[in-house]
Amino acid sequence: MFDLIIIGGGPAGLTATVYALRKRLNVLLITKDLGGKTNFRLQLPDVEHHLVINGEEVVNRFVNEIEYLDFSRVMDKVEKIQKAPGGHSVRVKSGTEYLAKALVIATGANARRLNVPGEKEYMMRGLCYSAVSYAPLFIERNTAVVGDAGLALRSAAELAQIAKRVTLVAPTHGELDSALGKRLLASSNVVVLEGYQVQRVNGDDYARSLVVKKNGDTREIAADAIFVELGLDANSDVVGGLAERDLEGRIKIDARNRTSAPGIFAAGDVTDAFAEQVLISIGEGAKAALSAYEYLLGQPVEEPVAAGEWR
Repeated sequence: MFDLIIIGGGPAGLTATVYALRKRLNVLLITKDLGGKTNFRLQLPDVEHHLVINGEEVVNRFVNEIEYLDFSRVMDKVEKIQKAPGGHSVRVKSGTEYLAKALVIATGANARRLNVPGEKEYMMRGLCYSAVSYAPLFIERNTAVVGDAGLALRSAAELAQIAKRVTLVAPTHGELDSALGKRLLASSNVVVLEGYQVQRVNGDDYARSLVVKKNGDTREIAADAIFVELGLDANSDVVGGLAERDLEGRIKIDARNRTSAPGIFAAGDVTDAFAEQVLISIGEGAKAALSAYEYLLGQPVEEPVAAGEWR
């Protein structure tokens, strides 16, 4: 039985794994890939990427460490978690089952897609799903945001502070009656297209415009970057009914990354922690590992522990 199994190899999961290894825990990382969302970087022509503060260098260092320590990882998909004597069992797609005294769930979240022609072709080439991550790159540029809920409104508001023009394509009225929505409607450099649906994404080597339509009115919106902010779907089904989730499916955690289930911790975008950012996920992963370590220290042992040995 492992001391700790960490599920998910993005920024939170990688950080948790490295911290657990340094605490001398018998740890196993189970993940489909290493790096998670940091494997997807927005590519843009003639843009200074050094203006963006991110955690990619830190994550890459952790990736290199985990790749070297191949005994501490299994590249597979977790299909089921259930209670087991002394902890939990984790079954992966290949059929193997692993046992651990504690778990860290760091399975991340997926951005909701437009599902229109051109989206897949231009994904991360002028079109992406996180305006907050890249907003500093668009000083005096034209941008477009798609969405009508809080995430889209916050993204449009942040871009509006530096961009020349922000076009908010709001499929429905959504949250436009909120204080933030009213602020956007009153902003001189924000154009709100309420009720318009995206038909396709056009471009050359990069996405250059959105074709939108409302009833019989079709428009093409040129933009230096397009941000799809339709929301996130947390990859939390793996916990089933073991840990409490909020109405959006995110795993609820406390300040120490503990879930409602003893021995199960969670970190990163799969949780209800504030802001979906790489640097925040790194910190949350560290906290989850340290909390799991503290939890394990408090567990009873059946026999004396020899020097240098962990039980």
